[in-house]
Amino acid sequence: MLRRSAPEHRFVPSLDGVQLATYELGDPDHPTVLVVHGFASSAIANWHATGWTRDLTRAGFHVIGIDQRGHGASDKPHSAEAYTMELLVGDVEAVLDAYLLTEVRYVGYSLGARVGWQAARELGGRITQAVLGGIPDGDPLKRFRIAAARAHLEHGAEVTDRLTGTYLTMAKALPGNDLAALVALVEGMRGGSQPGPANAPTQPLLFATGSEDSILAASRALAEATPNGSFFEIPGRNHFNAPTSRPFREAAIAFLKA
Repeated sequence: MLRRSAPEHRFVPSLDGVQLATYELGDPDHPTVLVVHGFASSAIANWHATGWTRDLTRAGFHVIGIDQRGHGASDKPHSAEAYTMELLVGDVEAVLDAYLLTEVRYVGYSLGARVGWQAARELGGRITQAVLGGIPDGDPLKRFRIAAARAHLEHGAEVTDRLTGTYLTMAKALPGNDLAALVALVEGMRGGSQPGPANAPTQPLLFATGSEDSILAASRALAEATPNGSFFEIPGRNHFNAPTSRPFREAAIAFLKA
């Protein structure tokens, strides 16, 4: 992974008082791209260290990154009630308001793509187009075993469920992650509105999923069911390493500039 000097963050208050760390790069007079990371990641890890912010600014974009609540340098509540989709979309709106942005292009991966789907629906013309990486239809969190995860965190109990163990391993991989906050996020987001043909945004959307990702077929089907959707298969990548793909970056930038 590329190592780049990280920009300083600026805090933006959410509607419920959570402090959101944001990062600004590039010329503010240029068109803005809002980048929103995936579960257990951060703006720096997902977008800056992987070359996205470099390539976006070179392509003539102004970039704003968000550490979603529970991640990075943002506040990390331990209550599931702090992690509804409504609040996550409200965080996007709060950042747009704080930076006085009337409209942006949006790039999200995994959790950030789910938030982007809903934000594109709810924030109307403020999101003109979006790149949604690693997003299937349905709810991938419904199989996460909340009680088992908490028992592991509190007592060191072994996690036998494969999906729950994968999520916890991913959460532990990034130094500084607060696992209790991330488990609360999973609990808070389960059962909410999920992407599907019946609630598809109407803006131009580019879907992108790795060729080795188990959700590839579901992501492609979601793109085909979206009024203005297109699809890019990220060659040779799975769900976890897709953001590091140069072809993914190039396809996304070409879409955003079109």
